[in-house]
Amino acid sequence: MINDDFPLTITNLALAKIKEALKEDAHENLRVGVIRIAIQGGGCSGLQYKLDVDTVMRDDDYVYKVDDEPTVVIDGHSAIVLGGSVLDYATTLTTSGFQFQNPNAKRTCGCGNSFGY
Repeated sequence: MINDDFPLTITNLALAKIKEALKEDAHENLRVGVIRIAIQGGGCSGLQYKLDVDTVMRDDDYVYKVDDEPTVVIDGHSAIVLGGSVLDYATTLTTSGFQFQNPNAKRTCGCGNSFGY
């Protein structure tokens, strides 16, 4: 289902930064692809967030599509871990980038790039 059951809230700023990054990269694959948000093993706390361009849609994908915004998908397994999360973009004095606010994370590493579930 599109949008209604999407497990993650994406802020307007995060969507704008996704579009900006894609425009700067002139990503050729986006014409036939989607932005995939996923969870993968790794990092010092066990799991990491991943944002990437993907050209394959899966049967268990949750799909987020609004007007001329990029299509964003999350696979079923990652959706369980990301349920209720917010994807935002933040800029501080020391860093800037996409940030996940995940209520399901039981622990995070010091740098904030990985988490335990």
